[in-house]
Amino acid sequence: MEFAKLAAMRQSTRKFEDRPVERELLEKCIEAARLAPSACNAQPWKYIIVDDPELVKELASLTYNNIVKFNKFTDNAAAFAVVVLEPGTFASHAGSFFTNLDYAFIDMGISVENFCLQATELGIGTCILGWSRQKEIKKLLDIPRNKRVGVLIAIGYEKDYKLRNKSRKPLEEMRSFNKY
Repeated sequence: MEFAKLAAMRQSTRKFEDRPVERELLEKCIEAARLAPSACNAQPWKYIIVDDPELVKELASLTYNNIVKFNKFTDNAAAFAVVVLEPGTFASHAGSFFTNLDYAFIDMGISVENFCLQATELGIGTCILGWSRQKEIKKLLDIPRNKRVGVLIAIGYEKDYKLRNKSRKPLEEMRSFNKY
């Protein structure tokens, strides 16, 4: 598929069909994530795929609460990818320190987008979640206490897929050449 078309098709899915996503397709998404570039080739991520239906329900319940309800749609997700930040290399840590940029989060973002673009190409919907109950997730999935959950990706086949109009800034507002 042409990249521009793929990028235009990728959207946050919040309505999922009631059917599982095949592991073979999830593996393709993981492979795309694995191939993402990272600072000093640190690859500071680990993907935990949660596709057991009972565990998916428990995990979904940890993406919202009585106050923060906007992730309640995850109750219908077929699976999740939980992205855990892993230690980078000495060089990537040094680079982060001297530039005041968190390369691990930048690298994770690149990897997550590779995952989501591959899912889109395979006809699978995704939604990247930045809010969740970290401590409970770490306990549920046996993630070591010293690790940090970066983001979760809700996964499933989009119900009644329709490409939505994207509301984006005009090019003139978000780019320039040679100076600000």
